[in-house]
Amino acid sequence: MATFYISPEYLQVCFLIFLRVSAILISIPIFDSRNIPVLFKAGLSIVMTIALFPVLKLSNAPFLMPPIPFAIGVLGEIILGLIIGLSVRLIFAGIQLAGQLAGFQMGLAIANVMDPISSMQASVVAQFYNLAGMLCFLAINAHHWFIKAIAESFRLVPPFGFQFTNSLMDQIMRLSGNMFVIAIKVGAPLIAALLITSVALGLIVRTVPQMNIFIVAMPLKIFIGMVFLVFSLPYLAEFFRAIFNGLGNDILLLLKAV
Repeated sequence: MATFYISPEYLQVCFLIFLRVSAILISIPIFDSRNIPVLFKAGLSIVMTIALFPVLKLSNAPFLMPPIPFAIGVLGEIILGLIIGLSVRLIFAGIQLAGQLAGFQMGLAIANVMDPISSMQASVVAQFYNLAGMLCFLAINAHHWFIKAIAESFRLVPPFGFQFTNSLMDQIMRLSGNMFVIAIKVGAPLIAALLITSVALGLIVRTVPQMNIFIVAMPLKIFIGMVFLVFSLPYLAEFFRAIFNGLGNDILLLLKAV
């Protein structure tokens, strides 16, 4: 009679793989939505763990660890998974920040909508940028980088191999600073156009003081903002493609810094 047996050492490794995969899934965009059931996320993590285990070739499974070192290893796997997911969330945070800045310039700071992903209020323009980024992210198959990143993470950082180094902190700080660069580049067409519009309206009100600038300025800035938003869509698509294509290299640099 055939028996199914898995050694405790391999069960321990499977558990660590499951933790890293789960941490990545709950921290990356789309899957971090509260609308996705927790049972689905757990099932997907288990399926990916089962699929990755024979591929990773972890032949030298570590021996059973005492409770305290094992707990430290568990914490390291969770932190590493969250860091990988953070590298992507910072990109989308920069995209949403661009929408917040542009919406504030357009006078739409009060007109917020409920973000179905984070269940928080967001600017209309920020929500548009975020959804456009999501669609471009899926259209160019950038989500496939996560599957490659998960498998590559176990090659570069095996279980119990996570170390929080200065190089890792430097990479996180670089990605955090890049968030503001992305925000400026994404929102540059609208911000620049609306800034010029504000200067022009200031000159007009000094030239024609009888004009009620508050009645004219708000609809005009919304109209100009919408026009430049439409004209900037091809630029946004190419820019999103460029930053998402470089996402894999950013994740690899993070893993090499561990």
